[in-house]
Amino acid sequence: IFPSTEYVHNVNDKGRNYIVCLQKKRCTCGSFQYEEIPCEHAWVVLKFKSLGPDEVCSNLYTPTTVLKTYDFPIYPLPDKTKWVVPGYIMTDLVLPPEFKRPPRRPRKKSRDKSAREMFESKGTNTCSTCGIASHNMRSCRNQPREV
Repeated sequence: IFPSTEYVHNVNDKGRNYIVCLQKKRCTCGSFQYEEIPCEHAWVVLKFKSLGPDEVCSNLYTPTTVLKTYDFPIYPLPDKTKWVVPGYIMTDLVLPPEFKRPPRRPRKKSRDKSAREMFESKGTNTCSTCGIASHNMRSCRNQPREV
């Protein structure tokens, strides 16, 4: 953890750097602002600063807010024959999906290569017997090299 300012910290996680801003509740990984719960990088900063999660978590996750969701009664639906459906909804025609899934196992998706992997030159294979790069050990016709 490298603090940049009072609220902005740089967290190094397995070679990747993430910038965490506690004031704006943001992290470059994206999950802190999306879920409004501290991500693993924000947790490290909170622990580093000896702060609790209640200061940066959304109010949606507090016990009082969760209990308020159950304040209103939820009634079960009556029998389907007693439903009151408006006429404009009854006239709508709902069609099945246009595409069906094929009846076989889906194809394996290949992993997207990073920019570094795409432009990085691939290593050349060399023969382990003679050390020349034009062939491999199985097709080698040369004398073994001396070590």
